[in-house]
Amino acid sequence: MKGYIQIYSGDEQGGTSAALGLSLRAAGAGFKIFIARFYQQQDTNDMNALQRFADLITVEQYGLGRFVDGRPLPEDTAAARKGLKRVTSILAAGEHQLVVLDRANSAVKDSLFSEQDLLHVMLAKPNRVELVITGQGASPRIIERADLVTEVISAKPSMASD
Repeated sequence: MKGYIQIYSGDEQGGTSAALGLSLRAAGAGFKIFIARFYQQQDTNDMNALQRFADLITVEQYGLGRFVDGRPLPEDTAAARKGLKRVTSILAAGEHQLVVLDRANSAVKDSLFSEQDLLHVMLAKPNRVELVITGQGASPRIIERADLVTEVISAKPSMASD
């Protein structure tokens, strides 16, 4: 079975939810999943729900959840680079059938790591592993390297009151 590289990007939220849905379906099929999170630090309901599949789904946090004046601190970039290194080792080990890089496109956009760093991870993916990368602002080179790209857009205006 060939594993593809999928991108969920765009100007709206929803890529993480799509990747988590794919992760749940993969766990239902008995696959092992690794999720590296590059931003949110707080627990969320969706991440709490994944704990029910802890035997199949591993979630590791590499975002510190804070920037000063919109810019990453050295600690932020160090954490993100540590996450990419861990993902590379997970891919090399070949024990997971699905690997998710949650908000990695945003991490490139915010200079937590470079586009070239993310491309190296994409190139390191074994043929049998599915790789999913989420986050706003996927670069043209990342999109070009992917097998499937889904743009998340808002089809209906927000219901927020004025």
